[in-house]
Amino acid sequence: MVEETPDNVEDAGYGIGAASRRLGVPAPTLRTWNLRYGLGPSRRTAGGHRRYDAADLRRLTEMKRLIATGLAPAEAARLALALPATAPAPAAEPAPAPPEREPAAGRPATAALGRAALMLDSHLVSSLVEEALAEHGVVWTWERLVLPVFDAICRRQDDTGAGIDVEHLLSDRVQAALHRLIRDVPPHPGRPVLLACAEDEQHSLPVHALAAALGERGVHTRVLGARTPYAALAHAMRRLGPVVVFVWSQQAATGDTAPLAALPKLRPACEIVVGGLGWQGEPPPGVTRVSTLPEAVARIAATLD
Repeated sequence: MVEETPDNVEDAGYGIGAASRRLGVPAPTLRTWNLRYGLGPSRRTAGGHRRYDAADLRRLTEMKRLIATGLAPAEAARLALALPATAPAPAAEPAPAPPEREPAAGRPATAALGRAALMLDSHLVSSLVEEALAEHGVVWTWERLVLPVFDAICRRQDDTGAGIDVEHLLSDRVQAALHRLIRDVPPHPGRPVLLACAEDEQHSLPVHALAAALGERGVHTRVLGARTPYAALAHAMRRLGPVVVFVWSQQAATGDTAPLAALPKLRPACEIVVGGLGWQGEPPPGVTRVSTLPEAVARIAATLD
């Protein structure tokens, strides 16, 4: 087997799988960046296969770095494509500040998604969510598009008693779109981030949103999903040795903080982070509480740095 070195990379280039592993970016994300922004492989082999060369990897590395600072993917791609082909991506310079957004920036997309959900048009709902994810990333899509639509649907349920079918369809399509983002995140030997819902908590969509947002940053996650018994969570912690455990509670009935104190103390240490409105009272010592998806991403990223 030939060892990958800078020289033979220049000669043969990387296929999408190898580029994905090297960059820590899922292959479907690389395909999206290629189709939408032109950040694709620029070399072809004698057999016609497309390959990423060293300059392509530098641009993709810069794209990933800029998105992690909060820049929208379209703007990050524009800056990454402006890099000279032979110059290394800037590593020490501060990233450009994210552009100011108009308060109404997400309103047309929110209205369109709300209408599609009310019509139970699953195909259109999927298309709108996937377009937003590709254009703006997970955090923007969750905060500016998905949550406002869910809020409107829930208010409609409170007013009329109708809309559970709409809520379920939207939840299913959003979760499917998020899964497509994270399913090909390449595994790596480091300790994962373990994500779960509190025992008896059925609302798991925010956990999948967090997994997708972390996946955009190349963070390897394991998702246990809804209604995870604390005994099962403790068992998974001992098996996986995660660097962070995140537990979600949306309803007060599932937000008892006492079981958190009984979770195993791992060596090396594991940080426990909780999110959601369900948690009652102050968390036990050593447990951090976050309020939003951006806050959860930032807290977990800080732990990994």
